Amino acid sequence: MKTKHLIGITLMVVAMAGCETEKSEQAKQAKWQAEAKVSEADAQTTALGRVPNGTVKESELEKEHGKLIWSFDMATPDSTDITEVNVDAISGKVVSVEKEKPEHEAKEADDEKKDKD
Repeated sequence: MKTKHLIGITLMVVAMAGCETEKSEQAKQAKWQAEAKVSEADAQTTALGRVPNGTVKESELEKEHGKLIWSFDMATPDSTDITEVNVDAISGKVVSVEKEKPEHEAKEADDEKKDKD
């Protein structure tokens, strides 16, 4: 009986920790949104200008190397590679453009999932 009770409490604590992590992530995103001077739509227009025939597969607001950036993962019809375009969320200037192989993208997604778990 005590084991079931202990397991129940443990599961509840883990679930609560997950909720706190989600709230923390939402608060961080809200703070970054307030700091951004460039909208996601404007940054996306800038990013699309760097990738002819590109389509945005994923976008996010994040901090990289101390800079607040809009990051766009883009696909192009002639390639399986993903082009990642980072646009400074304060100035609106392109910070970087990198091509990534699908395997690299899958590893990044897996690493992010592990970080959240």
